[in-house]
Formats: sequence, structure tokens, C-alpha cells
Amino acid sequence: MFWLRRFTILLAFLLVISFGAWLAPRVLDPTKRGPEKRARDRRWVDSSPYFWDRQACRWIGICGLHHLRSDPATRGENEDDEDWGELKRRALNYVHPRWEADEPPREDHKRNVHQRRRILRDVPQYVTKHAPFVHLYSGEEFWPSDIREHVEHMTVIVDEEPLNSSTKWTLHNLHQLNKHTGKVMMHSNDNVEDRPNWLHSHYNIPNPFPDEELGEDPPTGPSGKFPNVPELREPTTWYDVDKKHPLNRIDDPRSRKFQKNRDREREASKRIATRGYKPDANGYSKAPAILVVVDKGSGIVDAFWFFFYSYNLGQTVFDIRFGNHVGDWEHCMVRFENGVPRGIFFSEHEGGQAYAFEAVEKRGDRPVIYSAVGSHAMYAMPNTHSYILPFNLLKDETDKGPLWDPALNHYAYHYDYTKEYGEDTDELREPQSLVPASSNPHAPTSWFHYRGRWGDEVYSLADPRQWRFFGQYHYVTGPDGPKFKTLDREKMCQTQKCKISYSLDPHGTWY
Repeated sequence: MFWLRRFTILLAFLLVISFGAWLAPRVLDPTKRGPEKRARDRRWVDSSPYFWDRQACRWIGICGLHHLRSDPATRGENEDDEDWGELKRRALNYVHPRWEADEPPREDHKRNVHQRRRILRDVPQYVTKHAPFVHLYSGEEFWPSDIREHVEHMTVIVDEEPLNSSTKWTLHNLHQLNKHTGKVMMHSNDNVEDRPNWLHSHYNIPNPFPDEELGEDPPTGPSGKFPNVPELREPTTWYDVDKKHPLNRIDDPRSRKFQKNRDREREASKRIATRGYKPDANGYSKAPAILVVVDKGSGIVDAFWFFFYSYNLGQTVFDIRFGNHVGDWEHCMVRFENGVPRGIFFSEHEGGQAYAFEAVEKRGDRPVIYSAVGSHAMYAMPNTHSYILPFNLLKDETDKGPLWDPALNHYAYHYDYTKEYGEDTDELREPQSLVPASSNPHAPTSWFHYRGRWGDEVYSLADPRQWRFFGQYHYVTGPDGPKFKTLDREKMCQTQKCKISYSLDPHGTWY
């Protein structure tokens, strides 16, 4: 009887432990899994050649434990290392040719009516006047990249097989890959764990941007004076508009005295701004940013600034790294109403964040963005920014590192989302929805319409570079391009649930 009681207690204890081990990964995994995703996940687990690895992955959410190892940002941590040092020195002296060096496809403009319809327009002056600055992290290892060079180091993969084609893929013909019905990816020609030079892009580090050059105009901080509900203080519905949903005016119930005080504040801030801060050559990066101007009608114009990096270094939890991927698109969006900046969106983790324009830090007229180390997620403050997991287990870090001025080197476009393909349109023909601005009439447009991914697909469990704990992968799939970042959005955010903040949160509230 005594031994039976002990056996029962031990069995109950083992069942509780087993149930906890089964439940924990399902509770800690934040991703939603439909039938298709579950089937894909089963195939991924089955790719492991080891029985116990597959069982541990299925039952307790720990996959590829035998692959676990240190994953530093660089494989050449010692600057005196001969190979790495020489590679870095060459990189810093390297100047990559501009996009115009690519030979664009020749067009017969007399016969091609679609080419004749491309009317080049200037970028509105107020867009460049309020272009953002980006503080890259001081300890960053993966700097802004040129998408032209990135494509040169990639192989096109369709349904997990290299594409059998003699075509040289460039920014001028990438949209032709859309004819393939399978899953189209770009796959790195190099093992990214060898950290090839093009992955780091050291030659694109912006020049130093010392604060003392600001003169008498220091960066302006958030006002923090208004409630966090747009309807209580805005004269129009600028924060929710597109061509099908025009601008509406909002009656202001507040007193005339309050209105006069606010007008005086605005005039004072305008006088401070117009004293001016004119950036010089400092802040220049050889990697061009991408500016896409989208007219939403009713006087509303959205200016999307896209920033590309060839590698996203994931963050660590208990010194285990998750979320690496090849290719990384980040963006911010400034919304203007009749030429006046009203709001700005940052592509933070977990869906991003929108702010009233007066809330964010500025240098003169221009908002300041902070780019997180490794992930390059964009924030409004230098700080620690937690996401997904509580207790700062998973976090982004931002600081006042090198200041990048994308206005000094960028490619500008106008985008009209109403001119996308119809149901009966030949998809091999490049749509006319994206048109270069007059400042760069020969800038390529085909890359914008490419529907595939800009980096490797998630590595299989059989790959020694891969592991997964509680739904979080060491390597994930590369991103899609700017066209698929909801450029036609009505709200300020990419999602319909969009809260506009009128002050910054210095404590970095956990989501």
C-alpha cells in the first residue's frame, strides 16, 4: 500500500510536469495557427532527421536544441584579425555605382502608350522640408544597404528550387517574376553565418553628424499637451482618409480663448522652426533611401520613407537569438493636410505606432527617428522598447548613434494605388501605378511590383543554422517589399486599430 501511494504520487507529478511542458509552448507562442499553417509546421518538424528532436519539437516546443550555439553580430569580433580588417578597410573605401548604371529596358515611346502616359512630377517641397532624420544605433553591425547590390547577391528560388533561367535579374525586370504561380523567394548566394561584407554594408555608414552644428536650434521635444483622442482636438479627419473616404471637418466645441492660445503657440513654434537648420554633407549614406508619395485626395498626402538593410539581426532571450532574416524593409510615413504635417507613423515591432507630428522630437522642421540595433525597428525615442514578452525579456535598443539624413540620397516616386491591375489585365506588363519623380526620371520601377520575398525562406529544422523555441525561430523568412505595406491605408497605421499618441512614453510600456 505504501509503495502504491508513492507510485501514484510520482505518476501524478510526472503527469503534471508533462502537461505543463505541453501547455507552456502553446501559451508562450504568440502566433495564430490556421489549418494551412499547422500543415506547413508539421512538414517543417518532419524535416529534422532526428527522432528525439522531432518529438521534443512536437511536445514541448523545443526544436533543434543540438544546433544551439552563440550567434554574435559579427564573425570577426577582433578588429586586428587580418582577413576581417582588410575586408572592412576595402568596404569603407568602396563606392557603389548608382541605380542609373543598370541598363534599363529600352522602350519605344511612340508605340507604347503606357510609357507615354508617365507624367513626371516634382516631389512637393513640404515633403522634403519635413523629411525625417534617422539615428542609427551606435553599436550597429548591419548598416543601410543598396537594394541594387542586394539583388546581385541573391538567387531566385521558386517552390524551393532555383529558377532555371538565363535572365539576369535587376531592379528593372523583377516584376517579371510575378508570372510564376509558385512561391518566389530571393535566396542568398552566400552562407549568411559567414557574414559576407555586403551583408554588413560598412561602406554605407553615414558620416558623423555632431550636435554642435545645430547652432541655436537644438532638437525640439514632444509637446505632450493634448489628450490621446484625435476627435477632441482636430479640426478635420486627416487621420482617416483616402480617395474613397474624403476629408471631413469636425466642429470644435472649445472656447475662442483656447483657440487663440493654441494659434499663438503654433505661430511661436513656426518662428522657431523657420530660423532653420540646413543639413550639410554630414549624415550622407551611400545607400539610397526610398521616398513614395501617395496622394489620398482632399488635400491629404502621405510621404512614405523606406529604409532597406540586407540583414536583420534578431534579438536575444536568455542569450539565445531569435528572428534573424535576410533582407529588412523598415519605414515611416508622414501625413500632410494641405502641406501641413499632421501625423507620423513608425514601423515599430507589433504593428507600429502613430503620433501627432507635434509630439515627436525634431531638428528644426524635421522629425527624428531612432533605429533599433539589429532589427532596425523604428521608434520615437532612444530607450529600451519591450515587445511580445513581459519583464524586458525581448526588447529593442535605440540610442543617439550616427545620424542618417535620407533626404541627401534617395529615390523618389509617386504612387497611385487606383491604377493597379484589373482582373483582365496582363500581369507581365508592368503597371503604371508607380512613376519616378522628376528628380530621378530614370529610377527603376519594376522592383516595386515584385511580389516575392527579399530574403531566404525560413530554414528547415534539418539546417544546422536553425532552431525554434516556443514558436520563435532563429531564422525566419525575409520580408515582402514596400508595395505590400498598405500604402493605400486610410488610417495612419497599417492595421485598422490605430491609436494616435499625442505624447511620448519614456518608460517604454510593454505591449
